[in-house]
Amino acid sequence: MSRHFKCLINGDWVEGSNTPFEVKNPATFETVATCANAVPAQLDEAVAAAQTAFKSWSVSSHEVRKGALHKIADEVEERCEEIAALIVAEQGKPFDLAMGEVQGGLAWLRYAASQDIPIDIAEETETKRIEIHHKPLGVIGSITPWNWPFMIAIWHMIPAIRAGNTVINKPSGLTPLSTITLVEIMNNHLPKGVINVITGKQGIGSGITSHLGINKIVFTGSTPTGQSVMRNAADNLKRLTLELGGNDAAIVLQGTDVSKVAPAIFGASFLNMGQTCGAIKRLYVHESIYDDMCAALTDIANDQVVGNGMDKGVNFGPVQNEDQLTLVSDLVEDAKKRGATILTGGQRRDGVGYFYPPTLVADIDNDAPLVQEEQFGPALPIVKFSNVDDVIDMANGVEVGLDGSIWGPDTEEATALASRLECGTSFVNTHAQIQPNIPMGGCKMSGFGVEFGEEGLLEFTSLQVMHINK
Repeated sequence: MSRHFKCLINGDWVEGSNTPFEVKNPATFETVATCANAVPAQLDEAVAAAQTAFKSWSVSSHEVRKGALHKIADEVEERCEEIAALIVAEQGKPFDLAMGEVQGGLAWLRYAASQDIPIDIAEETETKRIEIHHKPLGVIGSITPWNWPFMIAIWHMIPAIRAGNTVINKPSGLTPLSTITLVEIMNNHLPKGVINVITGKQGIGSGITSHLGINKIVFTGSTPTGQSVMRNAADNLKRLTLELGGNDAAIVLQGTDVSKVAPAIFGASFLNMGQTCGAIKRLYVHESIYDDMCAALTDIANDQVVGNGMDKGVNFGPVQNEDQLTLVSDLVEDAKKRGATILTGGQRRDGVGYFYPPTLVADIDNDAPLVQEEQFGPALPIVKFSNVDDVIDMANGVEVGLDGSIWGPDTEEATALASRLECGTSFVNTHAQIQPNIPMGGCKMSGFGVEFGEEGLLEFTSLQVMHINK
């Protein structure tokens, strides 16, 4: 019998006013759980609770906030395996990767719990002192995605709480379970109303983005949805952090040791079955090593064990949902029709589950949709190049700019080229390496705002300058 998950409003677990919705396992199609299906009036209740809680939480001491976050981290650590199993059941990733998501989230949580919010001294004289303070904003609306449902929820909510805000989270209806469990743990150690979670299929997300009682939106998801969020947020000039689509390019230069870099490139391309904003989505390889790179990546792809993430030995799970699987499959089929070569994969697995093996597509032109559009799944186009200036233009020739990387034997040359990439984060001889103390954000249509580090924490505050005459 599947479990049932409710909404949390003002410290109480409440049922939705609509018929509950089901959460399905993408590997088995079985119903994992049902969730409360809230209506906009319940969102209003959550906003009112968060506004009331903000009055006291916003003036609580830094020590109180840090202490609460460390207690939350302690409980997450105790319940790691339970949370990881929920992630596998709702999202599909292999259990070891799900454990990695929980452990990674825990590292971010601990880091945020230790962060300080500075008071900067802008001027100090015998008669005057000018201080720069950072004050909490109010109620934060967090809308989290289905690909990393636990870790990204931590990225959204924990810095907001640390800065003295209150939070209303809406998880993806596809993967709400691990997020709700995180909220449950947070609620165990926070005053009522500081954290709330609303699950619902209709009207909740748009209600959050347009609600006049919400002061900031943190959204991770697609660029079109991010544009809608931005439009809805205009009426009360909500602050925004938008981490949107990416179509990350990796460029492998002449002279690169293929055997040395191929495993890292494969790992960064197919992280979470390619369902990661910052994964490599387009691989450009110099013509002198193109065939060798294709062969090396094919060998690695053929070693992957595709299956249910809870089965022993499986290291490659399903695509999370049918719409995403269809998108990936259609882009690969289009590439075939254009004359591209499918080195391995390229066909949905028969039977139950949204299984699509790691797919490598060679001999593909840069203007193919599989290259120009973000596939967000287990298919990697490999494009041959000969001229470095041309390949930089190709890498920069899309409307998004999240991450990018240059791989090459000469670090100085690779670094110079990496600086020419139009993206929020550029890497040299690595990719998709993120850490809680280093800020991350996109440019162009990949969104704006910063997460992580002090810069990310201060995104949850407003600047107040204080002039003090002595």
